[in-house]
Amino acid sequence: MGGSVRKQFRTVGGFPLVVHALRVLQSSPIIDGIVLAVPATDLHYCRTDIVEAHGFTKVLHVVAGGQERQDSVRQALAVVDDRVDIVVIHDAVRPCVTELMVKQVVEAAKAEGAAIIALPMRDTVKQVGPDGLIERTIDRKPLWLAQTPQAFRRDWLQDAHRKAHAEGLAATDDAYLLEWMGHPVKVLEGSGENIKVTRPEDMILGEAILSSRAAQGT
Repeated sequence: MGGSVRKQFRTVGGFPLVVHALRVLQSSPIIDGIVLAVPATDLHYCRTDIVEAHGFTKVLHVVAGGQERQDSVRQALAVVDDRVDIVVIHDAVRPCVTELMVKQVVEAAKAEGAAIIALPMRDTVKQVGPDGLIERTIDRKPLWLAQTPQAFRRDWLQDAHRKAHAEGLAATDDAYLLEWMGHPVKVLEGSGENIKVTRPEDMILGEAILSSRAAQGT
């Protein structure tokens, strides 16, 4: 994204991206508590200007994250009560998540042990060599693009993170760790609106989606 402001704190629709995501989790009747993992230098800002200022009463802890996403999830899991059955992981930079997505993924995790929101691949997929030439076209039918929220049995997820940390395994999402541990992961079809803000143009798209929902009262 560039610039001096971290992308989760960039403003869309008048509020930081993370606020939009937290509002959905705060409103969801299926979510009992929230742990917010943030850069160590932003702990005070997040506690005062994000959590307290916006009345996010479900936020039980604001913890310092780590160098990588996986480290941040592990740090957050460390403060989750052992009585919790299901843990939901969500990216702060996915502001267009809905309560329905959260409900569906949690219900699936309760039934299956692990579940994620994802989208079937719609574009033609090319495998390209180091010379920039196409090597082959890959069948897109079995390919899905993983999103968040993702929900898991707490004990499965904590065990997976402990083992991965001990063995130095790096993963780009938590579902991979569950797969690695041999657990089946249920896939639910999500929405193209559930974008991850990674580029400047995503800010424009996020603004349009949130403005449209606001106009429709959803």
